[in-house]
Amino acid sequence: MLSTITFLTTLFAAQGALATSYNILDTFVGPSFLTGFDHQAIADPTNGRVNYVNQATALAQNLTYTSSDTLILRADYKTVLSASGPGRNSVRIQSKKAYGNGVSVINVRHMPQGCATWPAFWSTATTNWPSLGEIDIIEGVNDVSPNHSTLHTTSGCTMSASTMTQTGTLATTDCNWQVNGNSGCGVAVNKANNYGPSFNSNGGGWYATERTAHQINLWFWARNDASVPSDVKNGASTVNTANWGTPYANFVDNSCSFSSHFGNENLIINLTLCGDWAGNVYPSTCPKTCVDHVNQDPADFQNAYWNIASLRVYQ
Repeated sequence: MLSTITFLTTLFAAQGALATSYNILDTFVGPSFLTGFDHQAIADPTNGRVNYVNQATALAQNLTYTSSDTLILRADYKTVLSASGPGRNSVRIQSKKAYGNGVSVINVRHMPQGCATWPAFWSTATTNWPSLGEIDIIEGVNDVSPNHSTLHTTSGCTMSASTMTQTGTLATTDCNWQVNGNSGCGVAVNKANNYGPSFNSNGGGWYATERTAHQINLWFWARNDASVPSDVKNGASTVNTANWGTPYANFVDNSCSFSSHFGNENLIINLTLCGDWAGNVYPSTCPKTCVDHVNQDPADFQNAYWNIASLRVYQ
């Protein structure tokens, strides 16, 4: 017979694992991205060879474009840069609202691809980073797959594969940004066509994130995946994560107090080039050096764009 302590521990774990039904809070489609997000004309915190521009400039240069069902975010692909001048014009947008526990579902048709690219869809509280954590949902560099979803925190937050119920592979275990070159604790997606050129040629897909008091779960479905839930595919007003199957990433709070490491976070979509990650692992199969490629080969960045159908937030 289970002891009282064992029983309560098991019950608590089961309650933490229970999925929940969520109702729509915010919907971003086409032009609503322009009112629900701010273009951040800031110096790139990751030291990329980019010049983030404001919304007016982004719209004037077609680095941001919307239609009734589409958001395009891209880097400039026409300008040869001076080595002594600013980086390639690009875009970083951040939601006006910050979100806590709940669900986000992003429907992406195309993500930036090409040598030197470093696209990301993520969330954080940019004030006093990373005191309230960072969740990288889509992130990679130089077209190298698979996608890695990663947590970055202050000290005292670690993950163990033995406590995570997921289909993906835990690549790094310490979420503390001050160790291991700020690699965080990351999980590699194990499903096909989840990042880069193969993602794009397959028509993209959906990434979903669920935050609860005790878990952070992430799912991916490719465009032609027969198992994509109908509420995800159809952008329903209510979603039920209990019907979504096993997530590819299941971050749990066994050795990480989520209440002290995570808070309300803004959603961010950006594209940088080179920088602390993409520049440091720039492949020998790519042209020139990373920075010279960005400066001298604008036409190679024609495919360095996001095409986003929708982003929905549920609580």
